[in-house]
Amino acid sequence: MSKQLLLAYYGDDFTGSTDALEFLSRAGARTALFIEPPTPAQLAAYPGLDAIGVAGLTRAMAPEAMQAVLEPAFAQLRALGPRHVHYKVCSTFDSSSTIGSIGRAVEVGRQVFPGVFVPLLVAAPPLGRYCAFGNLFARLGIGSNGGIFRLDRHPSMSRHPTTPADESDLRRHLARQTHVQTGLLDLLHISRPLAEIQEAIAAQVQAGAEVILFDALYEEQLLGIGAAIDGYAGASGPLFSVGSSGVEMALGQLWQQNGTLKAASDWPAPGRAAPLLVVSGSCSPVTAGQVAWAQANGFAELVLDAARPAGGNASPDSLAAWQQPAVAYLLEGRSVIVHTNGGTGSPAPGLSAEALGTALGRIAREAVRQTGVRRVVVAGGDTSSYAARAMGIEAVEMIAPFYPGAPLCRASAPGSPLHGLEVNFKGGQVGAPEYFGVLLEGRMPAG
Repeated sequence: MSKQLLLAYYGDDFTGSTDALEFLSRAGARTALFIEPPTPAQLAAYPGLDAIGVAGLTRAMAPEAMQAVLEPAFAQLRALGPRHVHYKVCSTFDSSSTIGSIGRAVEVGRQVFPGVFVPLLVAAPPLGRYCAFGNLFARLGIGSNGGIFRLDRHPSMSRHPTTPADESDLRRHLARQTHVQTGLLDLLHISRPLAEIQEAIAAQVQAGAEVILFDALYEEQLLGIGAAIDGYAGASGPLFSVGSSGVEMALGQLWQQNGTLKAASDWPAPGRAAPLLVVSGSCSPVTAGQVAWAQANGFAELVLDAARPAGGNASPDSLAAWQQPAVAYLLEGRSVIVHTNGGTGSPAPGLSAEALGTALGRIAREAVRQTGVRRVVVAGGDTSSYAARAMGIEAVEMIAPFYPGAPLCRASAPGSPLHGLEVNFKGGQVGAPEYFGVLLEGRMPAG
């Protein structure tokens, strides 16, 4: 490569990975998000990159499976020689000791990237995620006017079907997943001058902290955090960090301030792309409200029968009951949403994220092949990575912002009908009720 990468990140699912992609792109970093760690030959097809991401699957994996994936992936990212390597997690810290263990990712990262400490930044104020004295608070619905709740009292996250939140103190949450000691730079420290923040970090490390969690309530507080952690990068290789896209926000602010990056200019509105195809594996009540809006506003609805595509190896014939009606509606010019459970917010018994995501991706791929649809939306954090793989996507680059954390992207998918298409990946907590209508019209939401 002609220049050093500023940052390489590994996302624990696809929707969270496009979130990081957005904030790097907004900061002026040309960034490509890949399905797998890219080879030198793949990178050669994307000249001039400032950062790369990898959209992983680890959010839905057991710790042992995570480790088997992350050890080689982190080694591949280290070989690229970036200044920073970031393990990107959801801003609601979705994880447990048995599924998507962030603690295990920390342990693997410390083995591959020896360093003084691991910065942990989960707060992302532009997304409605706030950390105060170690406790995480989250707005209901990113890009909405929903209320702000402590994580263990959040109407959606406290009832998450896979990793329900019952602890808002992130140090206690992480302690269930690893014995690595976690310190805290709280609100009383992070607004101080940089030298004092660095002194506080050194004191935490001296006291035995191997991970340091950073509080944040306001976007402007991220600059000091970015400067503090960047000071530890490059001395003995990439600095390894863990957290939400708050990491990209913090470093992006720093790199703009010091002239490393120039903020991207206004993004052109992409305009209407009708009909729109939506596939959704989300069980979030936020997405359920968006499905209800779509039903009431002319979208054709197809409800996926969870029992039929079980196992992730569904044959084309077994998916025809959804593919062919979707094709027929789209050819009529009618937008379509294919989803599970009627938007009830209740997961189907025994249905894995892999089975559902793969089925939805195959339905979308065939519908695009037969109809030439130009824009596809995928909703659901746990299922999105599997759907992207089933659609044949190799990488995506941002082409326009919509709701925070869910940009519109251009897909690179050699050999797939989705090559060159516009794709949007939406997490379960993202967006206002009219989300799918906004994506159909291609207009930026107000504010």
